Amino acid sequence: MLAKCFSAAVIGIDAFEVEIEVNQTGVDNAGGREGAVAIVGLPDPAVRESRDRVMSAFLSSGFPPPRGFAVVNLAPADLPKEGAGFDLGIALGMLGASGALDRGRLRTVAVAGELALDGAVRPIRGALPVAARLAADSAVTALLVPVANAREAALAAGDRLPVYPVATLLEAVKLIENGFAGVEPCRTQIEEYAAPPGPLPDFAEVKGQHLARRALEIAAAGGHHSLLIGPPGTGKSMLALRLAGILPPMTPAETLETSRIHSVLGLLSADRPILDRRPFRAPHHTVSDVGLIGGGRNPRPGEISLAHNGVLFLDELPEFRRNVLEVLRQPLETGTITVSRAAGTCTFPARFILCAAMNPCPCGRGEVELGCTCRPEERRRYQRKLSGPLLDRIDLQADVRQLSRQELLAAPDGESSAAIRARVVAARRRQLERYRDDGIYCNSQLTPRGLQRYCRPTLAGENLLRNAITRFRLSPRAYDRILKTARTIADLAGSDGIGEEHLFEAINYRKSAFLE
Repeated sequence: MLAKCFSAAVIGIDAFEVEIEVNQTGVDNAGGREGAVAIVGLPDPAVRESRDRVMSAFLSSGFPPPRGFAVVNLAPADLPKEGAGFDLGIALGMLGASGALDRGRLRTVAVAGELALDGAVRPIRGALPVAARLAADSAVTALLVPVANAREAALAAGDRLPVYPVATLLEAVKLIENGFAGVEPCRTQIEEYAAPPGPLPDFAEVKGQHLARRALEIAAAGGHHSLLIGPPGTGKSMLALRLAGILPPMTPAETLETSRIHSVLGLLSADRPILDRRPFRAPHHTVSDVGLIGGGRNPRPGEISLAHNGVLFLDELPEFRRNVLEVLRQPLETGTITVSRAAGTCTFPARFILCAAMNPCPCGRGEVELGCTCRPEERRRYQRKLSGPLLDRIDLQADVRQLSRQELLAAPDGESSAAIRARVVAARRRQLERYRDDGIYCNSQLTPRGLQRYCRPTLAGENLLRNAITRFRLSPRAYDRILKTARTIADLAGSDGIGEEHLFEAINYRKSAFLE
């Protein structure tokens, strides 16, 4: 007899509907083996191993093993199927094909879950995109997921599809047999997780470094990339750790989009099924290019996508391998990364704020007064580890200086993150209003046409820019980025126009001593 139910396969960060068909006959076509199962439809090894987990779960749950020969087809057959998330659907399909479960009720049910040998249902990766995809199918009337994934799936399904948590195979069978009567589906809202757990690092704890603090405020207000340059121990990492705390709160759409990426990699917990604060990712300099941008046989997102809508912090920037840094060019410019493999092509979102930090020279001290012993050629060789095209995409380059003895002994005198964040939110609000018809939300996303419309400087500002282009040999990209940065500085000042003082400050962040 033929039975079927629905599930979904995750490819990249998107889910695609899969129909699980099971046909069981009384004739053993498997060379004399009783209860043989063949799984077809482009399964990977983890999917093919489902038959062994399902058989053990049957015995542990009190169901007789199927007799004869069963064929499990995962359709469409040309879509790769990966992972153990099809276990529960295959088990229910086999019970329906053997007559132990009503096939009519099973036909409209979607299922996702891994089976343990004792029949328990284990959590899966990607429950959020799976639920979102299945909720769009009018033929599916209920979704069964592991208990640990229930809230995550309910957030994506909303009111379109009831989500029922199940802890065991036996519980899933009883739910379907009873038509879900008397059982309330899981319901939850993003607003329930709006308050972030625990405090964030505060700028009020930082001593001095007013130039770097100002650069990070501008970066947060306009979505600009930044580079902090200074000797070891001056607070570069301390400053970067506080950048995410002054960014505006995520919108519900940003929350779901960011959570979907983390869901695919299994980084969400049962208690907090969404990412309720902007992500901060800080990969080590030994990371590979695949680890940074994503990839694999079935491409998965990397660190830059995990930092989507948040901050990507690269400490000791010149220590990263050159090929790893160069792959950042596309996402820094477009906010997406396209990964092409033999199995297919995936495009991942990667609109993050890059905050990088580095020493001014190999020894790190940078100045003779501080004990620097590096020869000029050593400094140049160290600086050439970063390519010009990569540096050209970084809007703000700020020096982080060595504090004096008096500053070290004094108490922190800086503003709190709350005060800085208030200015950032006000500046972002101005940008949202300005670009409400343009499909963007911050100055760093301005197109050339948008620059012509919104970033026209005064006559004095134009003269200042001409002199800067000549003196610092600025590229056309650098010219555009100076205008975007100046627009953000003007927004922080509450100014509708871009004045000479705004351009002057923006230019100063392009002419770090490291780059001269």
